[in-house]
Amino acid sequence: MTAVNLTEFIGLSLGFLLTILIFSYLLGDNPFFQLATHIYIGVSAAYVALVTINNVLIPRLITPIFTGSENEKIISLLLIIPSLFLFTKATPFRKAGNWVVAILIGIGAAAAVGGAITGTLFPQILGGINSFQFSDSTNQPFYIQLINGSVLLLGTISTLIYFHFGTRSKPGQPNRRKKAIDTIGQIGEIFIAITFGALFAGAYLAALAAMIDRLTVLWTYLNNIGIQLLSNL
Repeated sequence: MTAVNLTEFIGLSLGFLLTILIFSYLLGDNPFFQLATHIYIGVSAAYVALVTINNVLIPRLITPIFTGSENEKIISLLLIIPSLFLFTKATPFRKAGNWVVAILIGIGAAAAVGGAITGTLFPQILGGINSFQFSDSTNQPFYIQLINGSVLLLGTISTLIYFHFGTRSKPGQPNRRKKAIDTIGQIGEIFIAITFGALFAGAYLAALAAMIDRLTVLWTYLNNIGIQLLSNL
């Protein structure tokens, strides 16, 4: 067995073993499945840590201190200060790093909100407007384009209204939304259900593809074992 074949055999053997450990969940939660998940989480965490160190910390924080310009050195030294405070979160002086965490959360929330507005809300509004820009280049009749645009507009508006939870209080009556808003919100709930169904179907297909890939690994491993046994006869 050559060095290349030996390397491939070891890789296939590890893949075979981990696949069997994962499939052991079919028998219920057990130590073998937990071992495989712990290995997966540990390897993933180590990989993320190495990528962060090699692609962020060293080139953007450490290297400029020694080889960068004066401005880069000053910026790197200023960035080291909050980094050191952030490490205090793992010590009894964890409160000293709260201000750094607050900055990180604020920046993350601002980026998430900005991304949701510019990447989802505005494109959805523009998509609803553009859906009524009828054109002969689509090779679709006018009424088909009108129906498609109306469905898209209805889905957008009803879904947004579904998340309107404002109510008006009346003496002696429970707080309820207006009947019109509640009715339109129910239509939006249908669109949300369809969306979640499509997402679930996509996740299911991805899981099915992963299972097929693992079964392929098992078949390749067993096939190689058979070839090795026949070659030694």
